This record gives sequence, C-alpha cells and structure tokens, in this order.
Amino acid sequence: MGLLAWSGVEAVPPLVSGLLVSAAVDQGFLAGRPGVGVAWLGGFGAAMAVRAYAARAGFPYLAGVVEPLRDALVERVVRGALARPRADPAAVARLTEQVESVRQLTATLLRTLRGVGVTLVAALVGLALLAPAVLPLVLVPLLVAGLLFVRLLRPLAAGRRAAVLAEERLAAEAGRALRGLRDVQATGAADAVARALTGVAQESAAASRALGRASALRALVVALGGRLPVLAVLAAAPWLLAHDALTAGELLGVATYLLQQLDPAVRTLAGTVGGWLLNLGVVLDRLAESTTESEPNESNPAPAPTPAPTPGVPLGAVRLLGVRYAHGPGAPAVLDGVDAEFRPGEHIAVVGPSGVGKSTLAGLLAGLVAPTAGAVVVGGGPRGVALLPQEAYVFPGSVRENLTWLAPGASGREVAEAVGRLGADGLVARLGGLAGALRDPGELSSGERQLLALVRTYLADAPVVVLDEATCHLEAAAEERVERAFAARPGTLVVVAHRISSALRADRVLLLDGGRGLLARHGDLQVLSPFYRELVGHWLGSSRVTPGAAGGAGLAP
Repeated sequence: MGLLAWSGVEAVPPLVSGLLVSAAVDQGFLAGRPGVGVAWLGGFGAAMAVRAYAARAGFPYLAGVVEPLRDALVERVVRGALARPRADPAAVARLTEQVESVRQLTATLLRTLRGVGVTLVAALVGLALLAPAVLPLVLVPLLVAGLLFVRLLRPLAAGRRAAVLAEERLAAEAGRALRGLRDVQATGAADAVARALTGVAQESAAASRALGRASALRALVVALGGRLPVLAVLAAAPWLLAHDALTAGELLGVATYLLQQLDPAVRTLAGTVGGWLLNLGVVLDRLAESTTESEPNESNPAPAPTPAPTPGVPLGAVRLLGVRYAHGPGAPAVLDGVDAEFRPGEHIAVVGPSGVGKSTLAGLLAGLVAPTAGAVVVGGGPRGVALLPQEAYVFPGSVRENLTWLAPGASGREVAEAVGRLGADGLVARLGGLAGALRDPGELSSGERQLLALVRTYLADAPVVVLDEATCHLEAAAEERVERAFAARPGTLVVVAHRISSALRADRVLLLDGGRGLLARHGDLQVLSPFYRELVGHWLGSSRVTPGAAGGAGLAP
C-alpha cells in the first residue's frame, strides 16, 4: 500500500505538466502577464521536485518486495545443492549468479515499470483533460504499436532463451575442457576438444545474432507509439489552430505531454519489457529447471555414484577393479584397466608424470566421476571418502566454523588436538583462536588456507582420506608433519604426491603410467620399474641443484 500511495504522488507532475505549460502560455506570456506565466512554470518545477521525493520515498517499500524474493530463491538453490551433494560447483556458482540477476532485474523492473506506467497513464489523462481533439491522433498509433509489441514478445522470449542456453552450454563445455586440460594434453585430444568448443561457440554466436535481429524490431514499436503521435499532431496543428480546436498554449501543452512524457515512456517500456523483463523470465525459468529434481535421462544424466560401503569389504579398504576412464566416448582412456587394493589403515602415495590421471583417480575414489568401465569399491561408513583438492576452500565465518564444517559435533578438545597435530596452532592463534573471525579468506595465503582445510578434513568422520596435492603450498617440513598426522589417524590415507618424500613415507606407492597402475613398496618399485627409478633420479637431481625445492618435474601434478 505504501508503494501504491507514493506512486499516486508520482503521477501528479506528469498529469499537470501540459496543463501548467498551457496556462503559462495562454494566461501568462500571450496575455502580457509574464509574471503569471513564470508562476505557472514555477508550479511545474515544484511538481517535479515532489515527484523526485516520492520516487526516493518508495525505495524501502520496493526493497520489501525484492529482498524476500531473493531470500526465497537463495534458499531454493541451497536446498537443491544439498540434495545433490555431487552437483557441479560451476553449476551451483552459476545458479547463485542467476539469483543475484533476478534480484537486480526485479528491482529495476519494479522501479522502472512503476514510473513508466504512472507517467503513461497520467499523460493520457492529462491530454484528455487539456485537448480531447488530439486524443485520437495519439491513441491510434499507440494501440497499433502495442499490438505489434505483443506479437514480438514470443520471438523475443524464444531468442533470449536460446541465447542463454547457448551461453550456458559454452560455459559448461569450456569449464569441462579446462578442468581436464592436463589429461587432454596428455592424450593428444587437444584438436578434437578445440573443434568441439568452436562448434559450441558458433552456436552461441548464432543465437546472439538471431536475438539481435528480433530486438531490432523494437525500434519500429518506438517509432509508431512514441514518434508518430508527435508527427500526427504537428501535421494537424494548422487545421486545429485555424478552427479554434486548440489554442497556442494548449498546443504547447500537448507537445509537453508527447515529448516529455509519452515518447520517453514508450521508449523505456519497449526497452524494459523487451529486454529486462524477458531476461527475468528466462532466468526464473532456468532457476526453476535447475533447482527442481527430475528423473535422470539423456539430457539430465544421473550423478556419478559415490563409492558406497560394500558388505564384506573391511572398513577403510579400497579396491580398484579394472578401472577405465575416458573423458568422452571417442577420447583415449586416461586410466585403462587399473587394478589395485588398498588395505585398511594403509598409507598410499600416487605418483606419475604430468597429465597421467592422478587427479582423475582421486575423483574416482571420491565418487565425483564414475569409471567408464570397472568398479571402485570402498568399505566405509556413511561418509566413506573425504577428498581434499589442491585449491582449499575457506569461507567467511569463525575459525571454528571452518574447522568443524565436516564434523559439527567435534568437541573443543578434539579440535585443539587436531590443530596441534597438524601444526596449525600458530595460525589459529594469529587468527584470534577458534572464536576468531575470518572476514575475507582472500587475506590468507594459499598455504594457510590449505592448513585450515587439512585440519577440517582430519576431523571428518571418513575412513578414507584422499589428499590431491593438498599440501603443495606448504613447506617440506610442514608437509611431513601433516602426512604423518594423517597416517597416524585411524583410516586409510591416499596422497597424490607433490614431493618424492611423500612416496618415501608411504607404506606403498601406486605408479601411474600409460593408463596402467603398478602398486608396490618404494624399494620394490625401484627394482620393478625403470620408469619409477627415472622419476626418483630426476627429483633427486633437481633437489641437489635446488635444496629444499618443492618437487621436480617428474612428479609434478
């Protein structure tokens, strides 16, 4: 009601603008009383000031409509993401961006359409009061423009949706290619991936061009509804003045309504409804589709299965049974028939050259991707595998909230012990203790973020932990302390090695090479695999040149 009341106040200036100009001319300047004319124009200025104040006063009521809508959409997106814990992070990020777009578009539309609607109705009412004779000259082209615009809305909406879908597909395909860039390079699939991305980019460009052609027709609507009434009145003005249907002041008042109120309103309405409103409709439609759970089908495949607890498999045991994985039906296999078994409580290091599929294997163990063939079997509880990637996630909040995100029931003593065992006590103290606030995670270094995420993973109730180069930003001594703490923790530890020292500390080493895997102790691997001896020798040679180096190229991720 408050917004409606202030909208009524905003309607007064456009309603009286032409009347005041007409009175200023006829009763003031043409009557030889310039003071009266100036007084009428002053009233026009005062009315515009009132309108500006009313527009400002309506903002709190506008926020009362927009913010609850944003909150409801955020809740829907979060619930949808939690219902699908293996949802693509890029897709979730896109949904949150779309929610913010809805908020901004809704606020802009309400603010703009309210003002435009008020102006348009007030101008037509003012014209009817001032000069009824010109009303047909204005209403006929305005109605024709309105009918044309309604006919254009469907192709505009279809074009807008096609453009958004094409952009989403391009972003998804590009993100997939970037995430698997190392594997693409290692398997020689760069040309095929480039051709596929080029095709998707061309589809997106074609959709944008089609939308541009449809949008260009809005100019015709503006010409018919905003400009043609002005031309019609100008053409009829000599006859209207000659037959005393209009006075000179009334003609100027009509021009004020048409040029200052009607024409800008039509242009704004065409741009707003044909652009922002259609955008809002498409975004809301995509949000509804993306946050509504549906049955898996070809276009909406089922998520990759999480390695589930398997009867008969000991807690913490992991079995890779002929695991094969390729990024696409025609792509070469990154992993091709990997067989291995990790015993409960064992410390495993995964090594191999760049692009060999170490991170792919980590994703398979955690259930983020499903094998093309074979099986990954995990013996564990409800939270079978905890995966910590290289890029550690830290969010604004308290230090304790960050550390206990995966173990909300952890006691203060348990958290303190984990912090001490992993060597994070100095960092936690600097941040103000467990109650300290992390307002901007970007202020932490990459190593500090990794250390906090490592403590969080240590506290997690997962019988299998996979560290995918999760210590690469730590110094060698800190990395050793972290790995020894995880190795002493109950459960199985799998480390994608960043330094050869990780392999030396492990119970056994899984060497990936040419899509195959060889699992053995470090000393045995040196005998069994010349390639492993080459990797070790390369790293040792690099470390002699640069003491304390982070790692040689042979074991680079």
